Amino acid sequence: MTDQTPAPYTGPRRILSGIQASGALHLGNYLGALKRFVELQDQGAPVLVFVADMHAITVWQDPAKLAAQTREIAAAYLASGLDPKTATIFPQSAVPAHAELAWIFNCVARLGWLDRMTQFKEKSGKHKERASVGLYTYPVLQAADILLYKATEVPVGEDQKQHLELTRDIAQKFNADFDAPGFFPLPEPLIQGPATRVMSLRDGAAKMSKSDPSDNSRINLTDDADAIAAKIRKAKTDPEPLPETLDGLADRAEAKNLVAIYAALSGQTREQVIAQFGGQGFGAFKPALADLAVESLAPVTAEMRRLMDDPAEIDRVLKDGAERAAAIAEPVVAETKKIVGFWRA
Repeated sequence: MTDQTPAPYTGPRRILSGIQASGALHLGNYLGALKRFVELQDQGAPVLVFVADMHAITVWQDPAKLAAQTREIAAAYLASGLDPKTATIFPQSAVPAHAELAWIFNCVARLGWLDRMTQFKEKSGKHKERASVGLYTYPVLQAADILLYKATEVPVGEDQKQHLELTRDIAQKFNADFDAPGFFPLPEPLIQGPATRVMSLRDGAAKMSKSDPSDNSRINLTDDADAIAAKIRKAKTDPEPLPETLDGLADRAEAKNLVAIYAALSGQTREQVIAQFGGQGFGAFKPALADLAVESLAPVTAEMRRLMDDPAEIDRVLKDGAERAAAIAEPVVAETKKIVGFWRA
């Protein structure tokens, strides 16, 4: 990696993100990703959102379920408010340029950079020699996902900041190695909102996850009103009332998480939530949170179910989005190949 100040990128603004096609989506996905995608779209930002089915197969996926999971995530995008005429919604694997650029970036990225990726260590555990090569190198594919569209901003959770730094390192090294100043942008993270990292309802120190064996740890986007209310009622808390100030949440992980969820769903700050509920016990706060969650998620759940009953409609959106995405991606990968020196007829 060079120490030189990189040349500025002068291309258009683009925002890109995606969600893996593995398992059911939950409240954390909605607040940390889907809701934010819609806000960016509504602000007039050029948004591309994809279903990361190539990333999904870094661990075993049932082939019979993978296409259904892809449609379910697309349905969640649409049900959350993304407009397919405005946002580009597509499956990652439908644009071959992702894999082409990833190979070039595999030859730019350094082993030492990948060795520092903490998510591989967490996901592979004690038996990393049994993990797929794809799981090890998927941050490089992630860089290709972003830079293929020359995205300038990427909505990310705190746990993905390291991968975006790798993307910036790869872009900067490519631009320097091939004397192509400013060819790829150095994308900036978009980390905003009161619930960018939603935690488990059973353990405030663990992220809400679709892989958690306890279904009570998360609120699924397909849960009905009764299930949502029951899960919030059973959510782990402590015996103390909510504090009068935000500082009082510092060592209370579960309380802090529930306050952040309320803030994100209501469009308030955490300070405003504490001003409203400070001094009250969870016997008062949990029912208010349950009502808010049901009110917020019920329309999304209903629209998701409608869409999933009409897979042809989802497929039309994905096909159109893939064509629009390819129209952006193919010239970028063609120019990249030219810069690298690949033969062209």
